[in-house]
Amino acid sequence: MENILVVEDNSIISNSIRYFLESDGKKVIIAEDEIDAKLKFDKIDFNLIILDICLPIGNGIELFKYFKKIKDVPIIFLTALGDENDIVNGLDIGADDYITKPFRGRELVSRVNNILRRYNKKKNIDEVIRVNNVEYNVNKNILYKDGKELNLTALETKIISMLFLNKGSILTREQILEKIWDIAGNFVNDNTLTVYIKRIREKIEDDVANPKIIKTVRGIGYKIGD
Repeated sequence: MENILVVEDNSIISNSIRYFLESDGKKVIIAEDEIDAKLKFDKIDFNLIILDICLPIGNGIELFKYFKKIKDVPIIFLTALGDENDIVNGLDIGADDYITKPFRGRELVSRVNNILRRYNKKKNIDEVIRVNNVEYNVNKNILYKDGKELNLTALETKIISMLFLNKGSILTREQILEKIWDIAGNFVNDNTLTVYIKRIREKIEDDVANPKIIKTVRGIGYKIGD
């Protein structure tokens, strides 16, 4: 039986989620705020979290980061209908999905089950993409050089993920810029992208002046591998 943590202060909504998911064979534990959620998360091994972005005590985005630092657990954000900025920010920092309130029970159960299946597959497959002496672990979202884990920022990791998952293909600067946002939700401009590529190269390239991992395609963008 999967354990699901629901962080939602509205008892009508949280009990509705509990009803639908427990009818599908899940065990649902409810927390009303950040303090309660952390206490329960530290005591119980949860398979998935449904997290309201707007909490009476605490912040959904910061709570998301807290959970992810401790365990790679799938997280679905709950948002009010029409809160596009919340949705974008949530997906941008790595949320697995979002559900807008009000929601339909069958859709909720379907999304939860799809994400649980995807994570169960990830546990059994450790996919690694290699380019020379650099490896990107897709499931762990970690980059290694010569077998040592590299310390990357959230935005650097996002850029690396895009490039390695598209190994051998050219990504235009526009394609990268459309997908990356800083954690404050501000759009990353072209000059800032250049700075980040330079910083990443300083960490992964043997010779920054002659990069072999992240290659520049002049006038277009960047690519990983041949």
